[in-house]
Amino acid sequence: MARAFTPKIVTANDLLEGDVIYLTEDDRWSRDLSEAELITDEAHAQVRLLDAERQVSKIVGAYLADAVAGHKGPEPTHFREDFRRTGPSNYAHGKQESSPQPRT
Repeated sequence: MARAFTPKIVTANDLLEGDVIYLTEDDRWSRDLSEAELITDEAHAQVRLLDAERQVSKIVGAYLADAVAGHKGPEPTHFREDFRRTGPSNYAHGKQESSPQPRT
């Protein structure tokens, strides 16, 4: 038996900078997950993914990720996507650059 479709977002990596990005409802790519389009229809999700995959001059590695509606927009349902949205796992660059440095 096939699984029921669950809401998705389209995510990828910026081709030039490598940042995690999300497809918005108005066809922009945003680095902010809260701006991502939350897709609740399976056919529409496939169309949006195909649209994203055609943007080879902007993005790489587009895929559908599970998400749920949150108070400030979509929220990931899997730890992988939650981890990806925080940026690199070190403090030297990316989204975490402005975060306080841990004391050693």
